[in-house]
Amino acid sequence: MKATKTAKTKKSKSGFAALVIPLALAASVCVFLFLMGDGSHFVGGDNHNANLPGDYFGIVYKGGFIVPLLMTLLLTVLVFVVERQLTISRAAGKGNVHDFVHKVKAYLAENNVEAAIEACDKQKGSVANVIRAVVVKYRVLESDTTMVKDQKLTSLQKEIEEATSLELPSLEENLVILATITSLATLMGLLGTVLGMIRAFAALANAGAPDSVALANGISEALVNTAFGIGTSVLAVIFYNFFTSKIDKLTYSIDEAGFSIVQSYAANHK
Repeated sequence: MKATKTAKTKKSKSGFAALVIPLALAASVCVFLFLMGDGSHFVGGDNHNANLPGDYFGIVYKGGFIVPLLMTLLLTVLVFVVERQLTISRAAGKGNVHDFVHKVKAYLAENNVEAAIEACDKQKGSVANVIRAVVVKYRVLESDTTMVKDQKLTSLQKEIEEATSLELPSLEENLVILATITSLATLMGLLGTVLGMIRAFAALANAGAPDSVALANGISEALVNTAFGIGTSVLAVIFYNFFTSKIDKLTYSIDEAGFSIVQSYAANHK
């Protein structure tokens, strides 16, 4: 039952991830063409001309076709930041995780299994689900007369590992996308920079007087894509490390509680 539930959850999240990127690309292309590329941002009302002085939409538009791709990466980062924050917050449960773990440890030290299960039901979330599964196993083993103590401790440890393997992978879902964008955004920005500089030098290489508009467009393309790519990459790095840190804290809380449950069983049962 647990495996089926987890499989369904992973499938729905994979579908969400597959839907976000195309929608972000479509939105980025629309913004690029119809908002940034609107003639009101350019001299003479034509987006083939230079942008109006100080018009940032026009400046960004001159970054070229790489801009909507970088915008797609930026929107993807923002969407998954919100999605991961909501998911990890739900996984932590309603109350403070540290206080919850210590409360469960205190109940088990008193051999009050029912109170520990009740605390898990109130806390909810992935951490509470793992601990509840182990505490329920704890209660079952208390009435089991077919196993010796060492076997029961091994069974408890196995239950901790199984419950953790079912709950925690969902916390790291989509983090690989943030990690990928960390490098991809920088590379895309550099690609835009190279293309912009090619255009700039091509303008200088024209016979006769250099094409000042083409030169300006080439330099704008280079600078805009560099800034966009680096900014997106920085954002992805910050939030990737932030979420990884939060997941590590939740994992530590589960490990701490699991160790405490095994030790409590060993101390309270002969």
